[in-house]
Amino acid sequence: MENFERRRDRFALFDAMESAAVNICFPLDLPDFRPWCKEQGLAPFHVLLCAVLRAVLKVENFRYRILDGDVIRIDRLIPSFTVVNQHNDLNFAQFDWSDDLREFVARGIAAREQASSMAALNMEYAARTPREAREQVFVTCIPWLAFTSIQHPSASLAQPDIPSFAWGKFRDGAHGRLELPFSVQAHHGFVDGFHIHQLAQQIAAELEAMMC
Repeated sequence: MENFERRRDRFALFDAMESAAVNICFPLDLPDFRPWCKEQGLAPFHVLLCAVLRAVLKVENFRYRILDGDVIRIDRLIPSFTVVNQHNDLNFAQFDWSDDLREFVARGIAAREQASSMAALNMEYAARTPREAREQVFVTCIPWLAFTSIQHPSASLAQPDIPSFAWGKFRDGAHGRLELPFSVQAHHGFVDGFHIHQLAQQIAAELEAMMC
């Protein structure tokens, strides 16, 4: 927690505000990993999800949370994301982490199928302990829209300590690249614009490493 202690005064500043959230939407530039996914028989959404979550764990500022009034740093993530069920209502999918990409994707697809087949809201997350509830980030994909802004819901305006991510419609970029709208919401006491830049760079690096 040494790195956090250096910015504890920044945390105190933003945490005292009515809303401590910083929310930035931007076009995320990535290597076009879709042809590689097709060759490997891997679902692009789940590959990108893996890259995003790996990046979160490598940018320390996205690992800080508030628990019982204290700041902690998580060391693992429980993957989760939203899905659409048969009635076009959203639901939540969660699964256990795997360091192996193929196993990660397989578990994600199984969780998607389970959650999308449910009419009622999946309340699996409600059974987690307060500490386990902090070992996640909120992820949603809106593949139909090239959105330019988004407002994420927060359980507490004053303490939006669990980061929220959203991405939208893929579009071809220049020189064989891929571009998509990407949104990051986090507690400004933990995360600045520079750290969001670091996260974007790390997501691209994770995809590059997967394809090597």
